[in-house]
Amino acid sequence: MKKVAQLISKYFGLIIIIFMVLGFVTPSSFKWVTSKIFGQSFINILLGIIMFGMGMTLSINDFKIVLKRPLDVFKGTAAQFIIMPGIAFLLSKAFGLEEALMVGVVLVGTCPGGTASNVISYMAGGDVALSVAMTTVSTLIAPFLTPAITYLLIKQTVSFDPINMFISIIQVVLLPIALGLIVKAIIKQKANVVEDYMPAVSTISIACIVGGVIGANSEKILSSLGVIVIVVILHNLCGYALGFFVGKVTGMDRKKCITIAIEVGMQNSGLAASLAASQFAAMPLAAVPAALFSAWHNISGSIFAWCAKTIEEKKSQTQIM
Repeated sequence: MKKVAQLISKYFGLIIIIFMVLGFVTPSSFKWVTSKIFGQSFINILLGIIMFGMGMTLSINDFKIVLKRPLDVFKGTAAQFIIMPGIAFLLSKAFGLEEALMVGVVLVGTCPGGTASNVISYMAGGDVALSVAMTTVSTLIAPFLTPAITYLLIKQTVSFDPINMFISIIQVVLLPIALGLIVKAIIKQKANVVEDYMPAVSTISIACIVGGVIGANSEKILSSLGVIVIVVILHNLCGYALGFFVGKVTGMDRKKCITIAIEVGMQNSGLAASLAASQFAAMPLAAVPAALFSAWHNISGSIFAWCAKTIEEKKSQTQIM
């Protein structure tokens, strides 16, 4: 079972693409994802599982990193909450996206960093400690910044309740993370066994969210696929480029620049899909950009990591020669 879990974690990008395709081909298979149980959406439950897994992987040392390197974490987190929402808004206007798709793109931009960014940072030879610290901090402050920035950007177009969004993020993000930390503290050594399986569980959970959102909106997605795919790809790639640029101009070394690029470019699209479904239920298409972003940023992140690693290896070989 452990080897199976490792394979699932290793090929998370491919698995998400497979579930996305299944969402198009057999949308009825994912109807349960967009349904409710005990008044809670399954999307929220799946996201809670993902956040619980993140809590299980954190430790006190991760929080100590923030105290030891506050400036690096501040630079990266500030870049994330300025660059991604800004790009989202500008791209939505530039491509004339309809209201629901614009809301979805903005939500992706205003959400915190995705947990997959830590894996990609490791694969790219980046600063993993900084990556974990940034993901943690951006997630912890998301209940305040995500509703606030979303409201500032789309209040003239769409009416929604930022307080309700704040409560929703507390429920599906912070509480599961806190529960994960508590459980880890209680079971102590046995936590390592759980940690071995949580990345795989998180991968399947994200894949199910993607499949559910795609399945529920497959016809509408196909009718507007060209434009929204271009916007999602540009949003992600601009995040990488501007994130790296911010690291460079603020005097960070190459490892940190790579990490900032990945943290800025890769978003918690699962949270964006959950918020779209719960806060903008009257706009089913609002969850589509998050589903597409989830699939795409795992592909682009893997490519980015491969390119960064290859360049570093070539530099090392040149220096040896």
